[in-house]
Amino acid sequence: MAHQHKYDKNGKQLCCTQQEKIYTNAGAKRLLKEGHTEHDGHDHDHEEGDGHDHENSKQTTLQMFMPAIISFALLIVAIAFDNWITQTWFTGWVRIAWYAVAYLPVGFPVMKEAFESITKGEIFSEFLLMTIATVGAFSIGEYPEGVAVMLFYAVGEVFQTLAVKRAKANIKTLLDQRPDEVTILENNQPKTVKAEGVNIGDIIQLKSGEKLGLDGELISETASFNTAALTGESKPDTKAKGETVLAGMINLNTVAQVKVTTAYTDSKLSKILELVQNATAQKAPTELFIRKFAKIYTPIVVFLAIAICIVPMLFVHDYVFRDWLYRSLVFLVISCPCALVISIPLGYFGGIGAASKNGILFKGSNFLDIIANIQNVVMDKTGTMTEGVFKVQEVVIKPEFNKDEILQMINVLESQSTHPVATAIHQHVGNINTEIKLNAVEEIAGHGLKAEVNGKELLVGNFKLMDKFSIKYDIDPNTIVYTLIAIAYDKKFAGYLTIADSIKEDAQEAVNKLHSMNVKTTMLSGDKTNVVKFVADKLGIDNAFGDLLPEDKVNKVKEIKDRNETVAFVGDGVNDAPVVALSNVGIAMGGLGSDATIETADVVIQDDKPSKIAMAINIGKQTKKIVWQNITLAFAVKAIVLVLGAGGLATMWEAVFADVGVALLAILNAVRIQKMRF
Repeated sequence: MAHQHKYDKNGKQLCCTQQEKIYTNAGAKRLLKEGHTEHDGHDHDHEEGDGHDHENSKQTTLQMFMPAIISFALLIVAIAFDNWITQTWFTGWVRIAWYAVAYLPVGFPVMKEAFESITKGEIFSEFLLMTIATVGAFSIGEYPEGVAVMLFYAVGEVFQTLAVKRAKANIKTLLDQRPDEVTILENNQPKTVKAEGVNIGDIIQLKSGEKLGLDGELISETASFNTAALTGESKPDTKAKGETVLAGMINLNTVAQVKVTTAYTDSKLSKILELVQNATAQKAPTELFIRKFAKIYTPIVVFLAIAICIVPMLFVHDYVFRDWLYRSLVFLVISCPCALVISIPLGYFGGIGAASKNGILFKGSNFLDIIANIQNVVMDKTGTMTEGVFKVQEVVIKPEFNKDEILQMINVLESQSTHPVATAIHQHVGNINTEIKLNAVEEIAGHGLKAEVNGKELLVGNFKLMDKFSIKYDIDPNTIVYTLIAIAYDKKFAGYLTIADSIKEDAQEAVNKLHSMNVKTTMLSGDKTNVVKFVADKLGIDNAFGDLLPEDKVNKVKEIKDRNETVAFVGDGVNDAPVVALSNVGIAMGGLGSDATIETADVVIQDDKPSKIAMAINIGKQTKKIVWQNITLAFAVKAIVLVLGAGGLATMWEAVFADVGVALLAILNAVRIQKMRF
């Protein structure tokens, strides 16, 4: 059956290319994929650790360089015989045969790839360019240059493979965090089983130093965990009985027992791993342009090379075929697009890898590009710039109501909600009174909760809820700089609770860094305007708006976008889904807190630190800078040497630098981002 080429949605060929070969050799073929066939139960691109033998990806560095070392040794000896230690026997067919043997270790694999590409219908490949150039050099007697060009090309290819391996290793740092096997208790006896076979409700026994394989609930009294795999923070996190513990956490002290609450494939870590693996599917515009460009560019330079050799015959009086053939071969070597095709995706992989090392997950390289140019950061207040851990400060209930009875009813009603305010009320009041029965419970978006108790209406929420139901109250909410929870019972205002939240310790640093980048800051919140203004003023945030419903937040972001300015929205990615969808980049704080966060956001900050917002922008800026440095370097050097080559002023040696040398410089530059500190 004839081979059918595979193309992505942008027309980029996915098979039979040098890039495919390099990424396959690096065991990183998945990084090339435009997208996965998801949820079909199959792994369509096997890699290491999947039970298959991958000879190339298992090669040591020495094995990868061995053909080049052999070729280089034979070439140096031949050049020495030609120039420094003249040998009478080193002439004619002996000399040609020697150079041919020196050529074969590095040249044969490339010629084989070129032949296979042609048989599969891909004529204009990088392999063909190098084969024509080097065989052409042999045909006109330039044996040392023919060997040298292929030698340096092969060395460059190995360096590219090693660079891709490093990028892949950085991107897959998280992928090693999930153990394949876990120990469960079966009839109180420990039994080691495959993690994916564990059922919800099973008890995992976790020894000191072991990683947890699935999400669950701690049933031991206490346990300390290293959460670095999930948050980037190695500071121990002590959990108490009943608290949630997540896959990837490492037990630090005594044996702990965890009751499994989530299936293996649905764990937070699994979702994060899927996000990282799929991150390279979303390509940046620069990447897509270069790929389309290379597809058109390669056949054009082949025809130009033929023209350089033949057309001067019609115009040059002292035309010498050998000289013009040499120029066309030099032109071919220079024109090979390796530096662009390999180094640019590698730059973006490096950016994604550097971000993931710092606990920031980008869903694609396109978001690295977008975030680099962000002009406005719009942020939620609760859980983003504040801890989101509320405490009841004051309870004011009117004398005509039974304070304990009202609090008990509020506690039962708020137990229907997962909002931090509800948690604060529950912690303040205590156990829920199960004798209180609620009917017609209703959540009113942006306002609060409504229910029927003992045949009477109970309202608990903000003062907009009071206004909505025409409940008259005798206080001015704007005079209190705390979050207020208003209460009405039986159509009468019963009183209020004040609840306070604390600002995150690095929130000030986050705002300062954003301002140093000339990024404008805006805070949007459903909380009271005076509370929002108080927090914003304390942090130096440029604009702040409170008392907002979800649709009001959308309108505020639209106002910014109407000024033709870019917006990154930072929130929890669940309640603010419409704003996330509207913004240029949606950044989710608290990737460990919500499954929906990982689903909806473009960027996930795993450890809840606002200072990581500026870090994400900086990583985007540095990645973009490196990519454009590589594009400029490649085009500038190639353009200069192409002109020199066409004019007969550049030899194969300059051509080698313009191709392999520039590719290596670009790759080293791309790898640099993985070493940066942000």
